[in-house]
Amino acid sequence: MAVTLTVNGTDKQSRMAPETPLLWVLRDEFGLTGTKFGCGVAACGACTVHIDGTAVRACQVAVGDVWGPVTTIEGLSEGDILSPLQEAWVRHQVAQCGYCQSGQIMEAADLLADNPDPTDEDIDIAMGGNLCRCGTYSAIRAAIHDAARSLNEGRAG
Repeated sequence: MAVTLTVNGTDKQSRMAPETPLLWVLRDEFGLTGTKFGCGVAACGACTVHIDGTAVRACQVAVGDVWGPVTTIEGLSEGDILSPLQEAWVRHQVAQCGYCQSGQIMEAADLLADNPDPTDEDIDIAMGGNLCRCGTYSAIRAAIHDAARSLNEGRAG
């Protein structure tokens, strides 16, 4: 039984079983490998994507249970133009090994959509479920503040 999803603005059909985790459909069937497998139990955040604008762990959502449009890290930018959040990530040289970074960015995008001017505490709370083995948490926080400034300047102008 095929499941139709909207992924990064494009309708796609999955032929995988409806109980298959969204993570594997995105990676193995649709070739969107920016979403990473980390732990498989929603404890690390590496597989974070947006469903209907909300950050979720793709390893824990069955493809048959997807309730809205899916956005992956590949869909956060517009073509070759990085989002302000991705640009801030580069400016602050956040990524070291990079494995967790797509999940970190997707969680940060959800935070900034809900809270355009987060405090350090807001960031720490929102990002607390995303693990970074390299320990780039201070760079992550700085990049989020930087992106918030850029986004807020864009809203004001």
